[in-house]
Amino acid sequence: MADEVRDGRLDVVIFGASGFTGKHTVYEAVSVLKGLRWGVAGRNREKLVKVLSEMGIKAGQDLSEIPIIIADIRDHKSMQQMALSASIVVSTVGPFRFYGEEVIRGCLAGGAHLVDVSGEPQYIESMQLKYHDLAKLCGVYVISACGCNSIPADMGVVFAEQHFDGTINSVETFYVHGLKGCKSNTKAGRAGLNYGTWVSAVNSLAHSDQLKALRERTFVEPLPPFYPIVRRRPLIFHSPETNQVCLPYMGADRSVVKRSQEYFYDYQKKRPVQIFSYIGFPSWLIAIAVALFGIIFMILAKFKLGRKLLLKYPEFFSAGYVSRNGPTEAYMERSYFKLVLKATGWPSDCNDPDHELPSKTQMFTVSGPNPAYGSTCVALLAAAVTLLRQGHKIPGPGGVLTPAMAFAKTDLISKLEKHEHGMKFEIIHDEIKLD
Repeated sequence: MADEVRDGRLDVVIFGASGFTGKHTVYEAVSVLKGLRWGVAGRNREKLVKVLSEMGIKAGQDLSEIPIIIADIRDHKSMQQMALSASIVVSTVGPFRFYGEEVIRGCLAGGAHLVDVSGEPQYIESMQLKYHDLAKLCGVYVISACGCNSIPADMGVVFAEQHFDGTINSVETFYVHGLKGCKSNTKAGRAGLNYGTWVSAVNSLAHSDQLKALRERTFVEPLPPFYPIVRRRPLIFHSPETNQVCLPYMGADRSVVKRSQEYFYDYQKKRPVQIFSYIGFPSWLIAIAVALFGIIFMILAKFKLGRKLLLKYPEFFSAGYVSRNGPTEAYMERSYFKLVLKATGWPSDCNDPDHELPSKTQMFTVSGPNPAYGSTCVALLAAAVTLLRQGHKIPGPGGVLTPAMAFAKTDLISKLEKHEHGMKFEIIHDEIKLD
């Protein structure tokens, strides 16, 4: 086993490689990081050796010579040493609310860039406020939300603006998830999420009231008044865009895209895009059941006893969708997602968008397999490779950025499209004139 890093820093180190998301990141690293020098890090050597062996067999590669670095969140010196050993640290260790900040501190001390898969708005926004200026001084990039929360939405808006041929006023996103070849998930196993993701969701909702105070201290100028203002759709509605029944999407997508738009307005004086996010279900019955579950979940998450119950009995409260063992291989192989983006604005020949109603709409999609543990892992690693090879296209000397802030001018989208388990960005129909 090659335990020592020789000839300088590794290109990439995967921190938390023995966790559920981490081990699937190791599997995808065999292809995404091909030609690069990479290693794995965590606090338990035996578990890391086991992951390298298992994922090596699955990928048909001998990973026994992949360097192993021992690093523990509770030991700041070990985190700094990990950062000193790598150009980029890829972190899959959550909940990020509890474990993410120490990784950032280690990377700032050791001079390594950091990308992670956090989908926790409070964590992402508080880290921007706390560390953005220091990261710039250190010349370090910290880029969160580099998985399916929220690469499809954030880079999807970038893709839409690149192909709209005009000015976009608003984008509505509709997230659809399903299983190929299954009308239900019983044959593939009921569980779709690992327990760690559930813990992150519980704690994120428990402290969601902190967001308002955080956003009053944003590190960029507040957005100007929008014209025309796009109103949020009803709590539950049928979407002709997806032919599904939709609810508001409670993930990080809208938060991340709004931060990107604030940044572009503040630093590039670009007209900001309004963003609303929804999630689709195949029937009214399922959507209503999910809405009722969501209300119960949010109420329980606000109280200490409720959180204890949610964390102790995840299978019960999720109707079997969350498992401590994670989803089965059959489930992950059949799982897919599609994000439909509806962009509305003005064509390029509009003379006065500030005083005319939008007259053009265009539809786009971002799609891929296994969103939680396939496309997410590929996107995370592709973000690291892009940062490594195209850092000169990323604005500023460093900072705490969203994916679109960092990668809008890079070829990240094309990297994602080339990988079997990546994401496909498409225009699904051309311009439609509005009445």
